[in-house]
Amino acid sequence: MWTRLAHFVIKNRLVLVIVLGLITATMGYLGRNVTMTYDFTKVVPESDPDMVYFEEFKQLFGEDGNILAIGIKDSSLYTPTNFLRFKYLSDELAKLEGVNNVLSIPRIQRLKKNTEERKFQLDPFFADIPQDQSTLDSLLALVMEQRFYTGQLINPENGATLILVAINKEVLNSPDRQKLIEDIKYLGDRFAESTQIDVHYAGLPFVRSIMAGKVKKELNFFLVLSVIVTGIILLVFFRSWDAVVFPMLIIGVVVVWVVGTLGIFGFKITMLTGLIPPIIVVIGIPNSIYLINKYHQEFERHGNKMKAISTVTRKIGMVTLITNFTTAIGFLVLATTDIIILKEFGIVAGLNILATFIVSFILIPAVFSWLPSPSKQQMKHLSFKPMDKVLTTFDYWIHNRRRWIYSVTIVVVAVSVYGVMQLKTVSYIVDDIPEDTDIMRDMGFFESNFSGVMPLEVVVDTGKKRGVIRLSNLQKVQQLETFLDSIPEISKPVSLVSFIKAARQAYYNNNPAYYQLPNSMDYNFILQYFRDQSDSSGLLKAFVDSTGQKMRITLKMADIGSVEMDKLIRGTIQPRIDSLFADTEVTATVTGTSPLFVKGNRYLVQNLQMSLILAFIIIAIVMGILFVNLRVVLISLIPNIIPLLITAGLMGYFNIALKPSTSLIFCIAFGIAVDDAIHFLAKYRQELFAHNFFVPIAISRSLKETGTSMMYTSIVLFFGFVIFAGSDFGGTVALGVLTSTTLLIAMFTNLLLLPSLLLTFDDGKRRKDAHPLIEQYDEDFYHETDDEEIDLKRLEVQKQE
Repeated sequence: MWTRLAHFVIKNRLVLVIVLGLITATMGYLGRNVTMTYDFTKVVPESDPDMVYFEEFKQLFGEDGNILAIGIKDSSLYTPTNFLRFKYLSDELAKLEGVNNVLSIPRIQRLKKNTEERKFQLDPFFADIPQDQSTLDSLLALVMEQRFYTGQLINPENGATLILVAINKEVLNSPDRQKLIEDIKYLGDRFAESTQIDVHYAGLPFVRSIMAGKVKKELNFFLVLSVIVTGIILLVFFRSWDAVVFPMLIIGVVVVWVVGTLGIFGFKITMLTGLIPPIIVVIGIPNSIYLINKYHQEFERHGNKMKAISTVTRKIGMVTLITNFTTAIGFLVLATTDIIILKEFGIVAGLNILATFIVSFILIPAVFSWLPSPSKQQMKHLSFKPMDKVLTTFDYWIHNRRRWIYSVTIVVVAVSVYGVMQLKTVSYIVDDIPEDTDIMRDMGFFESNFSGVMPLEVVVDTGKKRGVIRLSNLQKVQQLETFLDSIPEISKPVSLVSFIKAARQAYYNNNPAYYQLPNSMDYNFILQYFRDQSDSSGLLKAFVDSTGQKMRITLKMADIGSVEMDKLIRGTIQPRIDSLFADTEVTATVTGTSPLFVKGNRYLVQNLQMSLILAFIIIAIVMGILFVNLRVVLISLIPNIIPLLITAGLMGYFNIALKPSTSLIFCIAFGIAVDDAIHFLAKYRQELFAHNFFVPIAISRSLKETGTSMMYTSIVLFFGFVIFAGSDFGGTVALGVLTSTTLLIAMFTNLLLLPSLLLTFDDGKRRKDAHPLIEQYDEDFYHETDDEEIDLKRLEVQKQE
């Protein structure tokens, strides 16, 4: 089959290249409107009960993660000049399109009792900013008496204060979000410049927008860097511009196909799918290395260019297809998960890795058939003495020092297993960002002054309409809020209880001593002031549903990590809720972005573990179909499992947590690493038939012919992935460093351990009447001189004008 296919590709190469060009143009057109997503939270499946509940929560009360916080801690803020600028900043922020509301000290209002109309009205503190310090201090003292705001908007102990900016949901999930965040930061920075007061930014809208901007920059940077790095390595290896330009042309075509695939499926660019183009550059190059290296080997043997191209297509085509398939499996298994970002990443990467085979299988033979025959200079790499010396040394160790190879392997595996036992699973909401960045320093500011800004919600369901205004229910909720307020990592709660306590304070002429829930004596009097009260601010609607059955307790918390957050919610808050409402009809449920993050983290790690197991199974089945030899399958998997074990051990020793970004490494690395084993075993099987099933010679010949390509591809993969260490995101750094480390280790295990295991445990006997898939090179698989039996007339092609 591969002989006919080789002849077909060469004979129709011009037509096939034109077809590829048309497909590429179409894919470019389809991908022209692909945009970046501004929602990085698609982790928990939409069908999950907690996610369903969270969506219902947002329908009732609105978004919980739409607040951007601006923090200030400077006594000079409370001077007339700077406070006037502070008010101007707050007012200007409120004017921005996409901002729903702005809450800050200059804009706060207090409830005031209107005895004539028997209702409460809102009275602004700072209709005008006083010009003298004493008047301003008097007003600020009144602000501090408003217990509703202390601990929320201002820290009474050190004077730190916040501006809370509520962003419109539609803007939050659109490209307009980036411009809005930039406008907010511009206003804040202007204020800081004019007052010499430090300004801090935090909140999910801000962090995610900054991350989106960084992701966009990194996509372009790493794509260009991966092309440069792999291009330099190819030039060093092959010493020919032909071997650099045309592989890069292949990669360029596939990168366009990646964007087109996103457009076809309607996917957006995420932090994961954005990494696919540079990953394709790195993974796609080995195809070209194997094809070009084999082409040069064949041409050196007989000097016939067309015969060499045909032989390469027949001999390497099948193996390249299988290796691309196994690499794609490492990605495609991610499509079996319920997690949208992983599913999209797996589908796009897997399909385009398979597409890389198609493009390289057509372009490499076609282009090199048009180019002049390779010169002696271009083939010097075939006798690269340092590489030959390394392979000769490896061959000597395999035949004479196998015990040492096994001993070192056993020791390394044992040490790695101990490291794996130290491995921890933890991640953070604001994760993978270096500690020395402004984002993390600002996060520290909010956590030290306001217990953080990460959203946490508790929904109280009283079970009856208007149940939220029953005094007994309010008292129970207050007990829960008191308990929550006592937890250092959680901010002071805000709920209907807070509003009613503020109303009682207003009822008693804003005396802070009355900031408490009403008692049975004055409760009905205070309720009379709420009758026919309009909620022009919309605040009440944001905390109570339309039936009065459910209420919301809003909190903010520190980003303490998934493990501690899980302990806090499951081990501390939930038991207290259960005990408080045990004998009532009232239920309380913890929800919000923070708890969903904890669950999403568990989902990701579990799904990635299952994907890795699935990849093992599928690749083992593929190897079984290829070789129809259980012993060979087991022998081939061991050298590719050990690098994963070593990497996991290194993570344990260096305290690199197992989290979504690091779990992803194992699926990808295993799918890529096993490619070398397939190339080696394919050649090994052929050499067995060529040398009367004598294993030692078959090992040596296979190592000599495939070893160079294995080392070339491993070096390209190592440097191709290690460039991601320059990222600003810890997850991308981990992906680069750990994947490159795994693949480098896999090179040594496939060059040393795999041949050693074959030499020890494989007797070399094969049935000549059995034809496993790996033998489908051509009709004369068993003969070493099969190249001489090619019908050259079938390779004749018309000269192109």
